[in-house]
Amino acid sequence: MTEHSGSRSSDLQPEGQIPGAEGLARLAGRHVTMVDADRVREEPNWDEVRHRLDDGRFFWLDIHEPSPEDVETLEGLLDLHPLVVEDLLAFGQRPKGEGYGDHALVVAYGASSDDDGLVEVHSIVGATWLVTLHRDDCLAFPRLFHRMAAGQGRRPAVAGGALYRVLDALTDSFFEPLEALNDRVDELQSEIIDAPERGSMQEVMAAKQQLINVRRVVAPQRDLLAQLAAGTIELPGVDDAKRRYYRDVYDHMIRLADMVDTLRDLLTGVLEVYLAMVANRRDQVMKQLTLIATIFMPLTFITGFFGQNFGWMVGHVGSWTAFALATVFQLATVAGALMVFKRRGWL
Repeated sequence: MTEHSGSRSSDLQPEGQIPGAEGLARLAGRHVTMVDADRVREEPNWDEVRHRLDDGRFFWLDIHEPSPEDVETLEGLLDLHPLVVEDLLAFGQRPKGEGYGDHALVVAYGASSDDDGLVEVHSIVGATWLVTLHRDDCLAFPRLFHRMAAGQGRRPAVAGGALYRVLDALTDSFFEPLEALNDRVDELQSEIIDAPERGSMQEVMAAKQQLINVRRVVAPQRDLLAQLAAGTIELPGVDDAKRRYYRDVYDHMIRLADMVDTLRDLLTGVLEVYLAMVANRRDQVMKQLTLIATIFMPLTFITGFFGQNFGWMVGHVGSWTAFALATVFQLATVAGALMVFKRRGWL
């Protein structure tokens, strides 16, 4: 066990075995962090969780890539409602919240480095404990753990305060990638105006898809935070004084929703600029081809007329004078067409 505090202590050995108490760190591919009022530690074991539950001390347990065994152990330790247990590993849900008496379930999203840019976080909160579970990397949590370990700001001493920190960090994690996307949209607009390329179009469409993914969760998550701020969803140990913090997160989510809508309009504008530039380039090419075809129309007529394979035509139109006159006439036709095109502004 690694501790983020002023001193390092030896690993705590389990004193008694409970279902699933082999230790959270022993299952491959997962990372577990525990936060309490004193310190932040990595890879705790189930016995530590049980001790804190018995003592009534606050703790926040974060499990990355939880297993069914983890959920089974949590069900026994925390006496979870069957509907909560059913939802814990059912990822792919909309943001929502439900109260179940002495504990509540909250599903929220944050920014991730994955392809869709989203991480789904399931939080179960009781009076003295908070457990978060997520499958994907969460950009918000490492920063939050680092701030807590470094003593930047007060560590939460109650579960309601910890849930506020989690929701605030998840909401704020969207701003940095969206601001970077906003800067990139400005660059793409300049690139498209200078020289519209297929690669720019593909990047615009990828950015638009990413924004659609974010927008799909922003609206229901805004409604979720509004319910938490209004007290519609009962959270253990959260009174009216503490709900004002959730109103602050709700304000952040409103600003995020406005930012997403603004970016969507910007991307739509960039897409329209790209299509207009491509259409303008196509019109220029069609104009050039039309001018070339128009120039060759009289030339094709002259050569076709005098090239008819009739005996009289072959016998009477064959001198150098006739050839010279035909050539001069064709050149004059081309020159006349070019003069007309230039006067009308087609060249």
